[in-house]
Amino acid sequence: MSQSILSLRNATIYQEGKTILSDVNLEVKQGEFIYVIGKTGSGKSSLLKTLYADLELKEGAGHIVDFDLATLKEDDIPFLRRKIGIVFQDFKLLPDRTVKDNMLFVLKATGWTDNSEMLQKIDEVLDKVGMKDFATKMPHQLSGGEQQRVAIARALLNDPELILADEPTGNLDPQTSAEVLEVLRKINENGKTVVMSTHDYALLVKFPYKTLKCEDAKIFEVVQKTA
Repeated sequence: MSQSILSLRNATIYQEGKTILSDVNLEVKQGEFIYVIGKTGSGKSSLLKTLYADLELKEGAGHIVDFDLATLKEDDIPFLRRKIGIVFQDFKLLPDRTVKDNMLFVLKATGWTDNSEMLQKIDEVLDKVGMKDFATKMPHQLSGGEQQRVAIARALLNDPELILADEPTGNLDPQTSAEVLEVLRKINENGKTVVMSTHDYALLVKFPYKTLKCEDAKIFEVVQKTA
């Protein structure tokens, strides 16, 4: 039986003192692929921010990759984030550095020191997302889909147990969205757990997985209808 990689029990998600989601009970098993859907402002991003400790869990219990979110200290946050990979809607690549230097920046910031090991790891993750030949390019020389592939590669650098993807296809056209999702699907098939927020319902139909919906300050599982 797969072990739990993430759980929330009777949790309330707050942002700027306002309740965004209440009575959240959630469990994600190792190797699952889960969508989180809902309208803009329904709490998808707040949920993910709580999971990677950008928002504090003030009420309820929460565990993620062996960290206790309720008792997490500020000093522990970098260690938590080394065990999870985060993919953002707007890529968050450093515009003044090449793809390779974006990767080096992250590796050095997370404690890597051996140059040959770092270059080998960069090669490996870029290869996984089909971007190995783009290492010397600047972000502005890449399409949106290519930038998101690089962002996914960056999320894989520290071999995380869990990928949190916040609207990763939100700025992309439908075809590119499907290509980016295919990258995440392959990563999932190789054993990584993926939790992805999205408002792109076409992807859910094309690639159905367990789906959670944020609505009216609650989160619940929705069963997708099959034809």
